[in-house]
Amino acid sequence: MSRAPAASAAVHYRVEVADLHAHLFRITLTLASPAAQQELRLPVWIPGSYLVREFSKNLQKLQCHQGKRSLAAQQTDKATWMVDCQPGQALQVQYEVYAFDNSVRTAWLDATRGFFNGTSLFLRAIGCEALPHQMELLPVLSASDWSVATGLTPLRTNSKGFGSYSADDYDTLVDCPVEMGPFWSGSFEAYGIPHRFVVAGAPPSFDGAQLLADTQAICEAEIRFWHGDSIKNDSGLRKRDKGQSPIPFKNYVFMLNAVHDGYGGLEHRNSTALICTRKDLPRLPRTTLAPTAHKQPEGYTTLLGLISHEYFHTWNVKRLRPAEFARYDYTQENYTQLLWFFEGFTSYYDDLLLRRAKRIDHATYLKLITKTINQVQQTPGRLVQTVAQASFDAWVKYYRQDENTANATVSYYTKGSLVAMCLDLTLRAEGKTTLDDVMRALWQRCAGGPMAEADLLAVLQTLAGRSYAKELARWVHSTAELPLAELLEQHGLQVHREPDQVAQQLGLRVKESGGVFVQQVLRGGVAEKAGFASGDEWIAVEMPSGTARGPWRLQTLDELTLYSGKAKTVKAIVVRDKRLLTLNLAMPKPSTAVRLSVRDGVAAGKWLDGTN
Repeated sequence: MSRAPAASAAVHYRVEVADLHAHLFRITLTLASPAAQQELRLPVWIPGSYLVREFSKNLQKLQCHQGKRSLAAQQTDKATWMVDCQPGQALQVQYEVYAFDNSVRTAWLDATRGFFNGTSLFLRAIGCEALPHQMELLPVLSASDWSVATGLTPLRTNSKGFGSYSADDYDTLVDCPVEMGPFWSGSFEAYGIPHRFVVAGAPPSFDGAQLLADTQAICEAEIRFWHGDSIKNDSGLRKRDKGQSPIPFKNYVFMLNAVHDGYGGLEHRNSTALICTRKDLPRLPRTTLAPTAHKQPEGYTTLLGLISHEYFHTWNVKRLRPAEFARYDYTQENYTQLLWFFEGFTSYYDDLLLRRAKRIDHATYLKLITKTINQVQQTPGRLVQTVAQASFDAWVKYYRQDENTANATVSYYTKGSLVAMCLDLTLRAEGKTTLDDVMRALWQRCAGGPMAEADLLAVLQTLAGRSYAKELARWVHSTAELPLAELLEQHGLQVHREPDQVAQQLGLRVKESGGVFVQQVLRGGVAEKAGFASGDEWIAVEMPSGTARGPWRLQTLDELTLYSGKAKTVKAIVVRDKRLLTLNLAMPKPSTAVRLSVRDGVAAGKWLDGTN
């Protein structure tokens, strides 16, 4: 066991690469004044991702020393160790962590990139959590082109960012992920606040200037949303110079990992970790190939929505947060019924603020909310589970989805965003306030800290002049349908009904890849009545009579209408557990999906552009 350097903080972590190719970090924890019986615990989950992930499964070779004396570490449960210490002498704990999860939640290490969240690497010294913490990040000797990006406060770092960082306490330390590697890096200011954007895995076609310009516009729109007049005319810059900025962070870091296939984000107090598909990054105009019209990938709008979503979380969930999250319990599930507000309302504003930042037009925004409406309406679970229950059950249902998820649950992201929209449109129709005003008032009422549903109701009562308890009871705490069509039409939109996709009409969710593979069978659909099951491969369809009699190979669901014609029933031939089964399928009655268009541009513009 190598000796750790002298630590100036009460709690000090040294992080080094033990083996790039074995994907191992080595961590040395030094406690200046350990307890006689010092308890050490590794978190079992990371805030913002509501699933017990058992990070301790990746911890190995734990050793403890005081000076030259080796100490035994007694493991007392899956993520806790107890060490008997001599008083007045520093304790050193060294261990390794296997890091090979290429997500935003845990840790990753290979020859091209390093990344970690503190909840995956840093044992929590019980009794010392509120003391100052330091992290020392050693350079990777075999990767001289690597740099560091993190939201932690630097103390002594080199030009690449390796060195020492400080945190006020354990919560702050583990809420600042670290990105390492030969990444692309750019920066901008939003109302005087420095923002850095780093991208790992970007291809040569990547247009960094476009990403920075769009992200800056989003950040400025969201700062204006939360702080209004206090930052107009760049007053935020002047106030910040005097230490009085209303903006609750001094700097911000976006860390984006571009991969072949992936999507997601995780919010932190002054940073976010993002993952996207490489082909969805903005691209430079073609210069070496035949000239074509320059158009950004369709998925780029989705990426901007993700950026908007995670940045909005800087206020809504990292600071304004459920009362149950006032202090995180890292040892077990932390339950709340308010994810419909913190994730759902954030999902409402992420795309709406893209529109207000002029990153998308009205038509694009309407397509986005149309998609959300149809997702919720096509989920049978919306009639089974309330969105408040969905929030509470996130630990066992949302993050553990299976073939029955759509039948038993509803997403607090999508339905929560529709609850926010219904609330906003109702407030605007009554003419006394808007949801924008409500969010800012909640920020002030709760001092940017913990809140309860009662706080939302109180602010609504004050600003709207009446109780909204009945609306929340119906929209949040029951499975009643939301009044979407009525409210949208009141605000200048036209609600159209169009034929649904074949899969939805059948009551199936499938994967089409060289064939038709059933992933989910929706409750009450004709496919369920016929006996389809998750995992079936639907290989053929047979007509009961007519010139098209006999089995027809099926490779896409759209081919079903080609072969079935006007038949009311067909025989579906599926493969299940290597057996051929024939199912009698009644062809469904036509169903419809929603499409929105603008009927009254003035009325719609007031909502979409954020004017009263």
